[in-house]
Amino acid sequence: MRALFLSILLTLGLVAVAHADTREYEKQELMRYQKYAGAPVNEFSMVDLFRWQVVGPEKLVAWSTIRDAYLVTVDKPCIRLEWTNALSLTQAQKWKVSKSFDFVEFDKQRCKIMEIRPIDLAALRKDNPQKDDAKGALQESATKH
Repeated sequence: MRALFLSILLTLGLVAVAHADTREYEKQELMRYQKYAGAPVNEFSMVDLFRWQVVGPEKLVAWSTIRDAYLVTVDKPCIRLEWTNALSLTQAQKWKVSKSFDFVEFDKQRCKIMEIRPIDLAALRKDNPQKDDAKGALQESATKH
């Protein structure tokens, strides 16, 4: 019984550390993308969601192409967005994602899009050559297919 109790405590401790580490990483990534985010826009073009990355409890970066990324903020509550393994963006209008009509969907949730800000990926890559988002996106895309 004591071994079971210690095992549970150890597991809970590891989960807490992983959660804190994830939050810190998301915070760093959010700050990095916010630095290159432009003024809010109402919509962006998208055929398929190329790539996505959660950067906070209500924020994610969505790549519509290898060259186009957007910082998307959703309405609260959007429970456990940072722990999802899969998500999608609705498109009420063909080939458009709009803050007026669309949602981020995951785990049987629909979180209303509240803000969309384009990210200047060229400037981000120029200032951060050690972390090439395009290369990572290409590698992730290749592993998906």
